[in-house]
Amino acid sequence: QVQLVESGGGLVQPGGSLRLSCAASGSIFNINSMGWYRQAPGKERELVARIFSNGITNYADSVKGRSTISRDNVKNTVYLQMNSLNPEDTAVYYCYAVISTSLSASSFRNYWGEGTLITVSP
Repeated sequence: QVQLVESGGGLVQPGGSLRLSCAASGSIFNINSMGWYRQAPGKERELVARIFSNGITNYADSVKGRSTISRDNVKNTVYLQMNSLNPEDTAVYYCYAVISTSLSASSFRNYWGEGTLITVSP
């Protein structure tokens, strides 16, 4: 059993910053990519940022330059620092991780957190 637990969401004023954390726990053998998606009201879920086990990162154009994703492979935790937040960043943010629970490569699958709400408002 694998669990992802997110923290760090909340209400922030425009121009402010937040740091999201997501810790994976359970029967983890290996973690490939970890990252964050978000879903705003009435919109589809979209990738915000992800980081691979080799350190390569990808960002959505909408957050590039004002967000930084990082991970602690010892703690199985991924972080997302978001700066210069604006109302368009308001969404539920979901952590994900591609995790294997055994030596078998076929055991890799996507796991998701329950989501944490970020509201950007004066």
